[in-house]
Amino acid sequence: MTSTPAPTAQPTEGYFDTVRRLSSAQKVATRGAPAYSVYVNRRVGRYIAAGAYRKGLSPNNVTAISAGFTFCAIGLLAIGEPSWLLGITVWLLLAVGYAFDSADGQVARLRGGGSASGEWLDHVIDAIKISTLHLAVLITAFTHFAFTDPALLLVPIGFTAVAAVSFFAMILNDLLKAKHAPLAPPSTARRTVLRSLLGVPTDYGVLCLAFVLLGAPPLFFGVYAVLFVANALYLALALAKWFRDMTALGGVGATQP
Repeated sequence: MTSTPAPTAQPTEGYFDTVRRLSSAQKVATRGAPAYSVYVNRRVGRYIAAGAYRKGLSPNNVTAISAGFTFCAIGLLAIGEPSWLLGITVWLLLAVGYAFDSADGQVARLRGGGSASGEWLDHVIDAIKISTLHLAVLITAFTHFAFTDPALLLVPIGFTAVAAVSFFAMILNDLLKAKHAPLAPPSTARRTVLRSLLGVPTDYGVLCLAFVLLGAPPLFFGVYAVLFVANALYLALALAKWFRDMTALGGVGATQP
């Protein structure tokens, strides 16, 4: 995300002072947000954001760095020969890209707020990432995995659809809530460790870690298929809940035709 120009850190403010200031202004985690994203990625992103802010990088700069790491990983996944080295490389690149993806919004908060263009750029890159990552798995599975049943190629195709629908629905939820219930009080439901742990199979960070197993293709694809099933089941349950939420918004601030 981007922001309007803002002064960089004051000379009297040290790096860890910036980290603490960012921590105190940290966005509240969404109820049930997966554990890796909350307890690992956001915290790593905080340290990256503090450094980027002190170097004068804009949120868009940080978004571009995130995209660079992520798309390098996706390209290697699509064209590389599956191996332990490739798997570790893909994981590290994706994980670093994910951390920078968390950092761009935090840099925006340090600078006083984001902008519509920065949020747009962030979401567009996310949309490209979540689709092309699974298409890269499809390419490498078709090219290098010795499947006895070609129907297994439907797994990455299905994962592409699930990831795209999940992302679009979550963005649409926020937009419709802002439109139809702009004055509604925020949810008082608390995020719990249990809810975060239950969401681990749907965590993008866990998906990134699964690529370490590329050195053992059958093991990797088995784990990948389990994550696909978990994400598909979560989406099915979430869509029902989200539809009920949208139905409840029908008479709150809605513009009647």
